[in-house]
Amino acid sequence: MLKCEQFNKFCAALDKCEHYQKFKVYKDKILALGNDSLEKTIAIAVALCLVCAVLVSFSAVALKPLQVNNKELDMKKNILEVAGLLQEGSDIDKAFSDKIEAKIVNLETGDYVEDMNPAEYDQRKAAKDPALSVAIPKDKDIAHIRIKAKYAKVFLVKEAGAIKSIILPINGYGLWSTLYGFLSLDADGQTVQSINFYDQAETPGLGGEVVNPNWRALWKGKKVYAESEQAGSEKGLIEAAEIGEPALALIKGVVDTSKPGSQYQVDGLAGASLTSAGVTNLVRYWMSKEGFAPYLAKVRAVKGVKS
Repeated sequence: MLKCEQFNKFCAALDKCEHYQKFKVYKDKILALGNDSLEKTIAIAVALCLVCAVLVSFSAVALKPLQVNNKELDMKKNILEVAGLLQEGSDIDKAFSDKIEAKIVNLETGDYVEDMNPAEYDQRKAAKDPALSVAIPKDKDIAHIRIKAKYAKVFLVKEAGAIKSIILPINGYGLWSTLYGFLSLDADGQTVQSINFYDQAETPGLGGEVVNPNWRALWKGKKVYAESEQAGSEKGLIEAAEIGEPALALIKGVVDTSKPGSQYQVDGLAGASLTSAGVTNLVRYWMSKEGFAPYLAKVRAVKGVKS
């Protein structure tokens, strides 16, 4: 009954509206025209466009909360996957809240930022905000990202209060696109558990193989930082790193595990040398002093692990 009264009031208000009355007169005029009338054709086309625009706008607004929720759920799924905690059919939100702790890190100092809420921080948006980002010097921007956020959101897997895994966001340019992903490390900040790229537009079957589970499995157990002088490799896409510097790299072909330095090498992507070089560059950048090296050094210091 209340809805009917409100509708009647709305209709009454429309009847008193001068513009609505003019619209009714024009509508009747248009409908009275012949179907071959140019004016009628244009008027109906405009009306259809307006109706469609209203419907699309309404749908976008109405569905936005659902889209945001799905995006957050997908991100949590990717984090659980790279942490090795994703189980088929499990409640993703519950598994994430039970097993993952998000923290904000100041990339310059490596310290946690306690006065920022990780749930509200979007690192990709922050990279576009002049107040929250910094330009990367060209000679250091090997990942070709130009600008980075001052703060990064990292994810920790803990057992009995101790860190078991460290999950770091990484990104950099490949051949056709910027690749966004996560690198999961052991608590020593040195040994790789897994890698996962959740957003990329590389060539399917070539650079797009960065999402292939078989290739991703090759990363497990690899080392990030050079622990000793490495023998030069004619197959390397990048020169060997100095002790303590990021050494992990993709190579041309298949890794020969019998050779020194193989613990820092991953099979390159067949037919995708530029994407392979891009992955090497982005991993080395984010593991350097420009990225997470200060943070990982402090993690190791707390655990008493030598860097």
